Amino acid sequence: MPKAGQPITAKTFTFTINRQKLREARRREGSYLLRSNLTHDDPEKLWLFYLHLVEVEQAFKELKNDLSVRPIYRQLEHRIEAHILLAFMAYCLQVTLKQDTKALAPGLTPRAAIEKMASIQTIDVHLPTTDGRQVVLSRYTEPEKDHRLLLQRLEQNYGCCMP
Repeated sequence: MPKAGQPITAKTFTFTINRQKLREARRREGSYLLRSNLTHDDPEKLWLFYLHLVEVEQAFKELKNDLSVRPIYRQLEHRIEAHILLAFMAYCLQVTLKQDTKALAPGLTPRAAIEKMASIQTIDVHLPTTDGRQVVLSRYTEPEKDHRLLLQRLEQNYGCCMP
């Protein structure tokens, strides 16, 4: 290394390659090292557990982003458990939607399906009657062609959804 104030030149600054460390680094390129306290005879099981963990974490990240959820801090045990239950249910719904969209409309992601269906709106019209009761009329926007296609496929699978 050059001394303070000394110009950087080929004489004042030199380097050498540590060939042993370079060899070790190149041998590890493209490899992934997992460290765990789980002991299994089959490393594939550990790798599958890790892939599931990554998928769950990604799903929670996407859900928080989709729902614009900020960090929530719970202090009471029953509220913590309720929060975990709701997050798990949301995850289950997202996984179900992911599987359904893969089978019904290949290439359609859960996020895209939610964004697409978000344009369908419903409204309840409350009409008062002369005898004090109310008549409630539910109305919704007319689904577009691509909405109808997805809804028809869901109808075929689940017997629901078509207005």
